[in-house]
Amino acid sequence: MTDADLVVHGAAELVVGPATGTTDGGHPGAHEPPTEPDAVLERLEDGAVAVTDGHVVAVGPTDEVVREYPPESANRAVDAAGRAVLPGFVDSHTHAVFAGDRSDEFAAKLRGKSYQEILAEGGGILRTVQATRKASADDLLERLLGHLDEALAGGATTVEVKSGYGLETDTERRLLEVIRRADDRHPVTVVPTFMGAHAVPDGESTDTYVDRVIEEQLPAVADLAAFCDVFCEKDVFSVDQSRRVLEAGREHGLVPKVHAEEFARLGGSRLAADLEAVSADHLLQATADDAAALAEAGVTPTLLPGTPFALGTEYADPRQFLAAGGEVALATDFNPNCYAPQLPFAATLACVEMGLSPAEAIRASTYAGGLALGADRPSIAAVPAGIGTLRDGAPGDLLVLEAPSHAHVPYRFGTSVVDSAFIGGELAFTAGSGVSR
Repeated sequence: MTDADLVVHGAAELVVGPATGTTDGGHPGAHEPPTEPDAVLERLEDGAVAVTDGHVVAVGPTDEVVREYPPESANRAVDAAGRAVLPGFVDSHTHAVFAGDRSDEFAAKLRGKSYQEILAEGGGILRTVQATRKASADDLLERLLGHLDEALAGGATTVEVKSGYGLETDTERRLLEVIRRADDRHPVTVVPTFMGAHAVPDGESTDTYVDRVIEEQLPAVADLAAFCDVFCEKDVFSVDQSRRVLEAGREHGLVPKVHAEEFARLGGSRLAADLEAVSADHLLQATADDAAALAEAGVTPTLLPGTPFALGTEYADPRQFLAAGGEVALATDFNPNCYAPQLPFAATLACVEMGLSPAEAIRASTYAGGLALGADRPSIAAVPAGIGTLRDGAPGDLLVLEAPSHAHVPYRFGTSVVDSAFIGGELAFTAGSGVSR
């Protein structure tokens, strides 16, 4: 018998991770939609997990795990009878550090104005840039910590956060410093992404601004970020301009991510495939050919259903990516234009509007979210291997639900079913007491 830091036992359902032994990582029949979408997760009845020194050391049937790791000898034991236990959610795409308020734009969209019209009138990203530049680092930090509190209450134990509301060197660096400080202050694992190429500042040509991102911003911020992202979109950054930014970022040690095919099919997916980016995100206008290119290159498609919900547009099609043999990740895209910081809402939309099963949505919010941050790439030190799973050696990031099945996560929309969340085996959130900072 061995003492553990944490033993969670007697779970009605324990989600370990993706089902194994199928032809394309759990979705049976590559190049065909899965015939059993609920079979994509490995689940145990009456399951248990033990965590020591921040990592899973045992997972399996309760009688086997507690024989080696007795609950009465653990620093903390949780009887999860009647409840489901899941890996912590991985939100691999957010813009969660910003200042200002754009609630009036929500009303404008309801009156029929498009995103592009609002942007042309000085709203959108550039409005948030103005407010963010004026905000102090401490103010930005407090706002970000509050956003992370909300994300954790919804079950996210890892959250990627992008810069991009500075669009000039000093503010971009300040945003990334704030993201780093939040990682130190908050129990959630916060992963920093540089996105100076988020929009073009007023009064500047796109080519000139791309030069500044490459020559001024990247050298000044590269030590603070893990990834470099770019908004490859019509009337924002072209494929060639995006390539320049991402290749320069890679020279500074930053792994590429791409905002691709959101409003128009410009070629961002192919760019992501060419550069072997860790993810291509949005993908509302992507085609089956794009899906095949991403799968062949090992790029994780990341779908953000909160965005089309907020914009009132069509949703991305996850089946073409699964049929190509790839994974699909889900993320919130939390930002002032998509103010939904909890990943279960994205899971609900993915089920109701995009046709995923609850099991597929959970896989996309855990294991595949980890892939979208490079959890399978040892060179990316900011993201622990095995994140989004509860297999031996994975981080001890787990959720105990106040419900008997993973299906309650998307089913009970508009509320959180997380009873408690553990990060590295340490209690980080309880429904009755909130976040433990």
